[in-house]
Amino acid sequence: MRINKVVDLSLVVNAATQTYPGDPAPRFEVHSTIERDGFNLLSVSMGSQTGTHVDAPYHFDESAPKLDELPLDRFAGRGVIVDARNLGPRGRITWEHVAPVLEQLEPGVIVLLHTGWSAHYGTDVYFENPFLDAEACRRMIALGVRTFGIDAINIDETPDDEHPGEGFPVHHLIAAQAGVIAENLTNLAAIDFADPLISLLPIAFEAADGAPVRAVALQLEA
Repeated sequence: MRINKVVDLSLVVNAATQTYPGDPAPRFEVHSTIERDGFNLLSVSMGSQTGTHVDAPYHFDESAPKLDELPLDRFAGRGVIVDARNLGPRGRITWEHVAPVLEQLEPGVIVLLHTGWSAHYGTDVYFENPFLDAEACRRMIALGVRTFGIDAINIDETPDDEHPGEGFPVHHLIAAQAGVIAENLTNLAAIDFADPLISLLPIAFEAADGAPVRAVALQLEA
């Protein structure tokens, strides 16, 4: 087995990283330097949902598994890309978008919702993200899908004063199945090969609602 290509699907995390409204802002401070201490060490403070990250079911359900209680196979699998790049602000990703890849959906795959919305990262428009329709999510879950990712800040509609949203139905549906959600993915257009192996392995935080991820797509050759 050989890795022919590795595609980085992750946002860079720094002090300017855009976060969900109300989440902690990341802070990076120099703790030690080679000149003073003989080594470099960075002090990092940030929320569990900072940058490219995964949500554990516990994020929206107190009784659901926390991050360290999930099997690792929830975070790696064959990627199936749903093309939803035709949507504008707050566009709904429906079953019509999913139907072209229906035959690829089975237990163990990771569905990647490609909206192209990562192009708006760093702007206010990023919070106007397209989102997954609850019924489309329900139908994919019925086919055995347990891991979903999106190149936007939220797999559900992001509420604000003018748009109250729908109560995060997709988060609740996936949590009820002990599933995983990856958000703030980027660079999905660079997956230009079939059957990518997707890795969303998170930092091993204990009893957490989620954690940052260095998400990648791998092209493998037998």
